[in-house]
Amino acid sequence: MLKRRIEFLFVIVLTISLYMVFFTDAGPWLKLMFGLLYAGIILVSVCSLILENRSAQHTLLWIYVLVFIPLLGYIFYLYSGQLYLKGYLFKSKRQLNRDQWERMMRSEVTPDLTFLVGSQENFAQFAGKAAKTPISTASRSVVLKNGKETFGEIMDWLRKAESYIHIEYYIFRSDRLGKEIIDILIEKARSGVEVRFIFDAAGSRTLSAADLKAMKESGINAIPFSPLKFGFFNQKFNFRNHRKIVIIDGKVGFVGGLNVGVEYLGEDENFGYWRDTHMMLSGEAVYTLHTIFLLDWEYVSGEKVLNEFPLEKHPIEDGTLDGAIQVVASGPDTQQGIMSDFYYAMMAAAKQSIWIATPYFVPDESIRTALRIAAAKGLEVRILVPEINDSFLTQYATRSYFPELLRSGVEIYSYKKGFLHQKVIIVDGNLASIGTANMDMRSFHLNFEVNVFLYGTSSIRDLVAHFEEDMKDSEKIGAVDFYKRGLWNRMKESFARLFSGVL
Repeated sequence: MLKRRIEFLFVIVLTISLYMVFFTDAGPWLKLMFGLLYAGIILVSVCSLILENRSAQHTLLWIYVLVFIPLLGYIFYLYSGQLYLKGYLFKSKRQLNRDQWERMMRSEVTPDLTFLVGSQENFAQFAGKAAKTPISTASRSVVLKNGKETFGEIMDWLRKAESYIHIEYYIFRSDRLGKEIIDILIEKARSGVEVRFIFDAAGSRTLSAADLKAMKESGINAIPFSPLKFGFFNQKFNFRNHRKIVIIDGKVGFVGGLNVGVEYLGEDENFGYWRDTHMMLSGEAVYTLHTIFLLDWEYVSGEKVLNEFPLEKHPIEDGTLDGAIQVVASGPDTQQGIMSDFYYAMMAAAKQSIWIATPYFVPDESIRTALRIAAAKGLEVRILVPEINDSFLTQYATRSYFPELLRSGVEIYSYKKGFLHQKVIIVDGNLASIGTANMDMRSFHLNFEVNVFLYGTSSIRDLVAHFEEDMKDSEKIGAVDFYKRGLWNRMKESFARLFSGVL
């Protein structure tokens, strides 16, 4: 709290200093004093930045911003994520999460993973230590290919809820789909089912006050994540909760790429057909997913609920083995950049192929290196992105990475049927990731995310089949044709790439 007050005080002092130097008739000595005061604060910030030991290019970039963009550069520096990197923000949440995962892992019985082969085995060795979440062989996963399948299943299970419904979304709209789900939640709450609902304050701006009031009057406990009205003062407004989680009675859980809005059903003419992937979990994996929700709930509500669900595991015990499943959370409340590490580890473990489908492809250097090396070794590396994105910056920043990858032999495909929003990685046809994290810096460092990693499950066959279907609705980007793109397009790509760190 003290550091936040000092940072905010510095903003005020810098503002007054600039005003005194450039917009008043104060004497030269007074102007010199304020000028030196301004320079002193910037110098302290530069020294603090250097001590963070970031990469040289990032450090120099921020120094240029601080020095050459008066006041605004300092404000942008404060509110772009640097305090998270220094560990000030979400400190208590990180500690609570760490303690909970350590308690969970101490009580876990390590499953027999000797059935894992090749890339699965290599990746599991890393994932078991890095995530601090269990790998379960007593779980099941079902792939849901689109909005119709996803929301049909979710609403069917919501209607069957007997004890509680826990739901968390980045975007939840008050449109036809949102109101249909709200009506079910209100009905269940009135019948005695406990309903807890977290919505991101920025992503769910269109969730109406009237709908929130109706939910709360029915007994639903609905709380926003990181309210915007406090964002400037606590410097958290740039960190959004991008998770999509639904837990029903601890027996079934849903997670994936779909938010709540009619565009996810393909009913928005501005987006057209919406291609997305979600997943339904049952068994032990639901407990891990539920724990992620409960940790978020304790953070936003202050209510202590973890101890209310100590025995809420429902392992699959039908005698059949269907691979293994691991649920992994990432974001400012976990180890920095852990999802990027997981993606890199998947690619590094590949022996035959790497297939990626993502709406936002703004990879960091390690992932680009892994893709280039894999392609150079002769692995089949395919990247599927939408033809048209929902943002100018992400559209052209994504394309700015194509040349180096095309030169290395990476195959890049442009999805043309509609907007592709799924976040799926498939390695060697037997290891996969599906969840909320895009392949961009925002998902790696700023957003709260959650992914499911699948080891040899039957659901991976569905992901492979769906990816192959998507390929039929896509066009391969030829290296020669792409190099012939005009100067104007190259300039837009280079400009957009400058903002890669916050995309």
